Amino acid sequence: MVRRSTREGYLVESARVRQMWHLLEPLHALLYYAPEAFDEAAALGYDTAERWPSYFAWRSAPLGAAGPVGVASAFYSFSPGMVARYVPGGPSAAPADVLAARLRAVDRTYRAVLGEDTVKSPELTEAAALARRAAEAAGTEGRPLAAANAALPWPGAPHLVLWQAATILREHRGDGHLAALLVAGLDPVEALVSFAAVGAAPEAVFESRGWSAAEWSAARTRLAARGVLDADGTVTEAGRALRAEVELRTDELAAAPWDALGQDGTTRLAELLGGPWLSAIGSGLLPAENTLGIGKV
Repeated sequence: MVRRSTREGYLVESARVRQMWHLLEPLHALLYYAPEAFDEAAALGYDTAERWPSYFAWRSAPLGAAGPVGVASAFYSFSPGMVARYVPGGPSAAPADVLAARLRAVDRTYRAVLGEDTVKSPELTEAAALARRAAEAAGTEGRPLAAANAALPWPGAPHLVLWQAATILREHRGDGHLAALLVAGLDPVEALVSFAAVGAAPEAVFESRGWSAAEWSAARTRLAARGVLDADGTVTEAGRALRAEVELRTDELAAAPWDALGQDGTTRLAELLGGPWLSAIGSGLLPAENTLGIGKV
């Protein structure tokens, strides 16, 4: 499907927009699972017995000293009660120190996972330059996480540029996804219940977002009253159509960077990301099933 636009120039296909997300997301997400990142978090004083203390620290650091209400709003799908356990929770590390440690973690992780030859390769340098061009074309109005990451200075090393660009682009897409959910009238827990119902991941995977069984059940009841789910929790045709519209709208809102990069640039970047993507997936660090529905939507 070709995305329609009143602007002249390259009209990126929805499938290509989604492909670029699928290629870039693992390169961003390594930060939340790599042992090198846990080492850096531990050095700051975070508890690394589970991944959530460092996850919230790494991802929210660009927002500054944001409290649990602000972080829960920006992250959307997490239970506010869960966010309150981890934000600020832990050490009083300054956001600037967390951001510096975040880049050190990415540097060490990429060298370990992608390999020194790839990190130093001309292909990765080219990929970083293309990804940066796309990221710099990502509008950040009404997109708090994308804006916060886009405001950070660019690192010098190409592999760190690639990670930062991937992060801006994934947060740009994520901010747009939240807008699509709001337009669809899906609150945070309803968004997860409906996503599980269309097969994005088993319900157990979504338990990581901290909602209680009672909250999940209440959301299911609300969605059934709207005709999104049947009484037994099975998604209806109307529910499938609603979720399909959310995903299409998300692609629409994520397309501008790829329009700006152009067909040749986007195609070339997709080619260049193939090797690093395989290394990230093949590392065994990332979960086989995830709450983003990658590979399912």
